[in-house]
Amino acid sequence: MNFRPWYNLLLICLLFLANSCAQKPAFKKHKTVFKVGDQQEWATKNWNDEDWKTGNPLIEDDRVFWLRTPIDILKAPELLHPYGIQLHVYGEYEVFWDGVLIGKNGNPGQEAVLGPEGNLWTTHSIPTHLTQQGEHLLAIRASLLSFRDHAGIWEMNIDYYDDLLTDRLVETSYMYIFAGAFLIASIYFLFLFLGDKKEYATLIFSISCFLFFTLILAEFMKAYVPIHYSMHVTRLRIISFLMLSISFLIPLYFSMQFPFPRRKLLLTIYTLILLFFFLSRYVYELTANNMIFSMWFFSFGIVMFGVYKKMKGARLVMLTFLLSLPIAFIAPFNKSLFAGFSLILLGMFYLLSLRIKEQRLAYENSLVQSTRLRLELLKKNIQPHFLMNTLTSLIDWIEESPKKGVLFIEALANEFDIFNQIENKKLIPINQEIALCRSHLEIMEYRKEINYTWQEEGIDIEQKIPPGVFHTLLENGITHSLPLENNSIQFKLIFESRSDYKCYTFLTFATPVKREVNTKKEGTGIKYIKARLTESYQEQWKFTSEPVNHGWKNTIKIYS
Repeated sequence: MNFRPWYNLLLICLLFLANSCAQKPAFKKHKTVFKVGDQQEWATKNWNDEDWKTGNPLIEDDRVFWLRTPIDILKAPELLHPYGIQLHVYGEYEVFWDGVLIGKNGNPGQEAVLGPEGNLWTTHSIPTHLTQQGEHLLAIRASLLSFRDHAGIWEMNIDYYDDLLTDRLVETSYMYIFAGAFLIASIYFLFLFLGDKKEYATLIFSISCFLFFTLILAEFMKAYVPIHYSMHVTRLRIISFLMLSISFLIPLYFSMQFPFPRRKLLLTIYTLILLFFFLSRYVYELTANNMIFSMWFFSFGIVMFGVYKKMKGARLVMLTFLLSLPIAFIAPFNKSLFAGFSLILLGMFYLLSLRIKEQRLAYENSLVQSTRLRLELLKKNIQPHFLMNTLTSLIDWIEESPKKGVLFIEALANEFDIFNQIENKKLIPINQEIALCRSHLEIMEYRKEINYTWQEEGIDIEQKIPPGVFHTLLENGITHSLPLENNSIQFKLIFESRSDYKCYTFLTFATPVKREVNTKKEGTGIKYIKARLTESYQEQWKFTSEPVNHGWKNTIKIYS
């Protein structure tokens, strides 16, 4: 599979991280103080706020409160290129810079009357004459009707106003391009799973990619979707649920790729730890960190077990985990989160590609083996020993009874005609396979002068089967059986259909010739049957062959 698109996307993400880390701040923020009340003079730069409190205030009702933050501008803005301020503040508020109103977000003090207005993230332009190098004052007049324990300035950035407006959109566009790759991967591997519903690792990877895509949307939607502060906690809960799901699915995926002892017990304990973090009332970043690091350490332990056991692909996956670790310390939380997850998902994709490659090689080998065995089976049916015995019997019948000799020739021609029609096909109708078996019994009856009978029960003529499977079982029954006391051998084919599988039972009623049951060596016929079943049904089949009181019993189960 082609890894180049994934490498390119990862490179974009890492370059984006490097750029975000290289930016130098244009300001220095001092300690924020607050006071409950409402006086317009509190916006002025020179107001004495020594008696104001520090920290985040706890608002008991929807009263107005003020926040004051001294800020040092380290470099004056360029001409015609003003500074702006970007705020992440819970509540509805007005923004003052050196006593001048520069922005309004909602209706502070009137939330209960006028309803929710404004956004949680806002950007305001600062007049150029108020942003000269030196000390300035940011004052915020706010009210907080919902989540009154969240008062305060949670995030603040001062930069060129145009850059503040465009940088977040540019950042979001890059991340959405990145997310689109995971959406495409999710859809692609979902269709792969629908083609083979037993490959649960493929389904888990598909779901993980889709959850990661959804997580990026939920995290970066704030750049273009207006979100009132009262809805922000709901968004954080959705993000936490997505992270909980991803943090559970990734170790589950690695546990399937690198099986380890007591897997169910350890996964259960790990799940309880994740639920404890998810249900705890910590702040979002702490809850997310706890789940992420739990996922990282548990998954890394599974991968290390795979390295210890020398399992295929474990070393490269371990490298992706080690690369994701330093990113958490050199980049901001939201950027390191997605870069780290991307590396881990890339490791998951690598393991899945190895598994798909192994399945493809196994399928190609089964085709080669099936072709070789088909040719051997064809050779077996036309080999000199078979032809000499058949022709000898034919000469005897022509001399003794010309009419039966003609019937013998017709039966022989009919079998070869059917065999030539089906030997190159992957699946044939069951009634065509039965016709081949009946024709062969007619020939063998002339050759060995034994009464061979054929019975069927519950046969569905709509069903298909790999060619020569029951014919091979029939030959084995003839070769390894002696007739009963009445000089007869009976064969019976029974079909049963269930919701999750279809079953064929092939019975031989005869006196069996003594043969080894538990021998590890398989004859050409049994190898042919298994190769044909693998070619048509991959691993969704089961074949058993065992002696019974009345002779021999063969069972073929085909799972849906």
